[in-house]
Amino acid sequence: MSLKLSTPIQFVKRVGDRVAENLARRGVETVEDLLYHLPFRYEDRLNPKPLDQMKPGEMASLLGDVRGSTLLTTRGPAIFELTLGLVPLGAEGLGFGGRISQPTIKCLWFNGTYLRERFRLGQQVAVYGKLEASRSGGSGRFKLIQPQFEILPGPGASGPDAEFAALEMGRIVPVYESLGGTTPWGAKLTSKWTRRVMWSVFEELIESGAEIEETLPAPLRERLALPNRLEALKSIHFPEAGTPVADLMTARTPGHKRLIFEEFFYLELGLELKRRKLRERIGTRFETTDQVRAAIRQVLPFHPTTAQKRVLAEIVGDMKKDQPMRRLLQGDVGSGKTIVAMQAALVAIENGFQAALMAPTEILATQHYLSARKLLADKLSPLTGKPYRVTLLTGSLDLDRKRESRGRIMRGEAHLAIGTHALIEEKVDFANLGLVIVDEQHRFGVQQRFKLMKKPNAEGVMADPDVLVMTATPIPRTLALTIYGDMDVSVIDELPPGRTPIVTRRTSEASSAKVWEFVRKQVALGHQAYIVYPIIEGANDDQPELDFAPEPSAQDEPTPTKGKRGKKTESLFPKAKLRSATQSFDELRAGPLQGLRVGLLHGRMSADDKEVAMRRFQRGETDVLIATTVIEVGVDVPNASVMVIDHAERFGLAQMHQLRGRVGRGAAKSYCILMTGDKVSESAELRLDAMVHTQNGFELAELDLAQRGPGEFFGTRQAGMPEFRVADLGRDREVLEIAKSEAARFAQSPDPTLTPEQITEVWDRLKQQWQRRYALVEA
Repeated sequence: MSLKLSTPIQFVKRVGDRVAENLARRGVETVEDLLYHLPFRYEDRLNPKPLDQMKPGEMASLLGDVRGSTLLTTRGPAIFELTLGLVPLGAEGLGFGGRISQPTIKCLWFNGTYLRERFRLGQQVAVYGKLEASRSGGSGRFKLIQPQFEILPGPGASGPDAEFAALEMGRIVPVYESLGGTTPWGAKLTSKWTRRVMWSVFEELIESGAEIEETLPAPLRERLALPNRLEALKSIHFPEAGTPVADLMTARTPGHKRLIFEEFFYLELGLELKRRKLRERIGTRFETTDQVRAAIRQVLPFHPTTAQKRVLAEIVGDMKKDQPMRRLLQGDVGSGKTIVAMQAALVAIENGFQAALMAPTEILATQHYLSARKLLADKLSPLTGKPYRVTLLTGSLDLDRKRESRGRIMRGEAHLAIGTHALIEEKVDFANLGLVIVDEQHRFGVQQRFKLMKKPNAEGVMADPDVLVMTATPIPRTLALTIYGDMDVSVIDELPPGRTPIVTRRTSEASSAKVWEFVRKQVALGHQAYIVYPIIEGANDDQPELDFAPEPSAQDEPTPTKGKRGKKTESLFPKAKLRSATQSFDELRAGPLQGLRVGLLHGRMSADDKEVAMRRFQRGETDVLIATTVIEVGVDVPNASVMVIDHAERFGLAQMHQLRGRVGRGAAKSYCILMTGDKVSESAELRLDAMVHTQNGFELAELDLAQRGPGEFFGTRQAGMPEFRVADLGRDREVLEIAKSEAARFAQSPDPTLTPEQITEVWDRLKQQWQRRYALVEA
């Protein structure tokens, strides 16, 4: 049977049923799945870089032959030490010529007893790891700690080693994430195994002349100078000599660009189609009469900023159209998004419709409810001459209050309904829902947002309300073009007057006494402070969601931990003792903060206890609030001037930026102190330095995206992130922009050189892919 892309993986040479079961667990079920298991790095075994041109800290790929090995005994675990004689630049093959003049390097593995039998004198080895400075001078000025390694076939090798020797040396060699499991004879499915199977697949596909389904029309490929699909895949797996390794490592080769473009093109084409369908739907056309403008003016607590005026004009412009609004409102912490949303709600209310605001937590929903009531207190609707009615609906309300709130909403007595996911329960019906506002929308599941958008009114008629989604977590442009590619975007890019920059400093736990003394001084000046911890209680439970890359693994075959987008993610924390909120509450109250009024707030408290703790802090009855990230959004206490984030190295950039935004909301100078533990990883150092040097949320968001990868930026299910096999939103923005432009062009007026058949094939392929890979974007 000749291979096709759809051929089940068990029919590939060297695979079989048992290995196929292992591969299926990794999502590799067909030949196509296998070919899209791309290398995650490359080693130049054709022209290895000379050691004397390298620096400590650099990642090095080195080739050499074994000169000797020993097991070093220590008080702790044994250390296995291997000495390699490195291949000189331009050498033919490995070792064996001018051995005496070859530079050497020592490789060390902790707990390395198991390696004693793995290496023999003269054996040829490829190693990869970070160069560390060595105390010895001369050619031994570097060492490698815990490098990844691969034993290469030497002269006289037979069997598969001889057959595939050309894949292992004298070329640019692809390195794959391990596929896990073993072969029937017990061999691991290593990078070496993957290379050999890949090579066999390409040989068979090319020799048999099998047709590889093309997914992009030829005229489009030719205009953009993109290779066909088979050429692109082959060049990525087995690059030709002379291909810049830097381009391979950064996915900048023509083959990479072609596959990346393809993924983005079909995503953007689908989003373009959604925009068209939305324009065909009939929404509510709101009017902006004198009474609407009067209603907006009477609730403004301050003179709006230029950015707020511009954004409100964009929102109202959408609301005046026949088509339903789908708009994303972005604004940094404290930029005044909520007041703009309230003004939009009044436009709907003064047109005789209801508005709903959904928040992800009860604390935030209650905060919005209290703010709305305060804003609308004693105000009369120019439309009805009666007061505005605001209703709160959350899961923790008792049954009677829930029934009462649902009744008001159904009868149209509630002009503005504010709540949590309780708003989307089946029992909740609206009389005339005209506007849906979703705050901190990335914290909701996609289907939760969709349910509120599709709420029927009391007569069971499906409403098609305008939708405004808000976020204080700045979204990088690449994410905005994908997750929200079918929405219009408004950005509030200035802070209200009087907001002063927050002074951000970092320190270690060794200086905690100075931090607590500073907190006491701020309280003595009449201000309040937050102290935030990563866990509620215990040593390691309730870990925060983390978003940074792991340290290099210490194994003989590369098996990096990968997230859903193929991006490296943080491995589990070491079992180091973490300070917790509950423990620190007791210790600080009895120690450094003795005499101050200290409160506690965390997610395991009952809704009533949380509300009491928050109310006390808001009324100034608590000087210091010890909390977890439950206060990350929606807490507004203008008198708070200090935010201390303990174990700051354990938090992501978005979390720290949101927490910092809880202070600086009043006239007093405010401070954010990032206190770290003993060990701070390289990626955490980048985050902490960024927090100290900038308060621009969009700059931090770009770095956050680069560190975490798009799949973990919000969380796939939460954000509606599409699955990408090759593309990386943090890396491939330039290609995304081109794909968006080409998709819009194709949808509006396809290239005249395209045949009707080619155009139909593109639309058919989109239909096949949309539900399978991009369906989450729907809401």
